[in-house]
Amino acid sequence: MSRFADVDRLGISGKVLAAAVDEGRAALVAYLPLGYPSVDDSVAAFRALTDGVGADVVEIGVPYSDPVLDGEVIQHATTKALRRGVRVRDAFLAAEAVASGGRTPVVMTYWNLVEQYGADRFARDLAAAGGAGVVTPDLTPDQADEWIAASDAHGLDRIFLVAPSSSEERLAMTMRACRGWVYATSVMGVTGTRTQTSDAAPVIVDRARRADPSLPVGVGLGVSNADQAAEVAAYADAVIVGSALLKCLASDGADMPGDLDRLRGLVDKLAEGVRRGRG
Repeated sequence: MSRFADVDRLGISGKVLAAAVDEGRAALVAYLPLGYPSVDDSVAAFRALTDGVGADVVEIGVPYSDPVLDGEVIQHATTKALRRGVRVRDAFLAAEAVASGGRTPVVMTYWNLVEQYGADRFARDLAAAGGAGVVTPDLTPDQADEWIAASDAHGLDRIFLVAPSSSEERLAMTMRACRGWVYATSVMGVTGTRTQTSDAAPVIVDRARRADPSLPVGVGLGVSNADQAAEVAAYADAVIVGSALLKCLASDGADMPGDLDRLRGLVDKLAEGVRRGRG
């Protein structure tokens, strides 16, 4: 019997994570920034994440001029994407590509971009493109009334972040406001691959589950290989990988066929890792 009994709280993407857990494994959430090396190339990369075993959930990062969470690798790519003219509406093309590949797309975006686009309009257009929900790294539930209303109106998941520094009160409030799953940052600081995972990660996962056991907990920030994915999968419901995948696009578009082959290869290894993490 699934430990996630409140189906309504799971939303669309949460059901994907819960199904993986019911299979005895963690889910793989794969992140790439939109628009790098170009919009068309990034859409091809998002499609590649759905090939073969692939990722369970694909996280589409919308570039922003003043990120607070992104590490150096992602900042470098998003800066180039912005210079090359990526737009918020391109996220809907990427969502359609992921959905057509049979996987579940979510968007990660800073709130200012949604606010400028129009929260209800953004939610409407993402839902129409097959998007499941949105990760909002700089939006807290106590400031999210507009987004809560828009996401409710269009059936989108709300994926807020918790961190090792979150108080028990803040943690409980954030979990209550989420629909789908909660994104647990395993280290303090920005994203990026690391040689080892954080000792704080199992602690924040345990704290999140004690605060609200009805939601899956995904862990991000630092996973770069299959062994690390297996390590995190032993205690988390989803393993989120970003910078390591982006590094596969090393040619800046000069050799996209080769880059996409490297990307597929790494995703396959990560998928194997999350499947042996609870073996």
